[in-house]
Amino acid sequence: MAKVCVSCGKGPSFGQSRSHSMVATKRRFNANLQKIRILNGVTPVRAYVCTRCIKAGKVVKAS
Repeated sequence: MAKVCVSCGKGPSFGQSRSHSMVATKRRFNANLQKIRILNGVTPVRAYVCTRCIKAGKVVKAS
């Protein structure tokens, strides 16, 4: 699965997990993506869209 929003292009960001002893291990922060049906021109298509784009109305949901 591509972890990228089709609307804004938001993808995963990377950082570090810190344990109690402050040992750093690499980790990944994934974007909150939902697979929804959106209108691509006239035809509906299933795509991964982040929840910020859904709430902001940047994509039109297909009914």
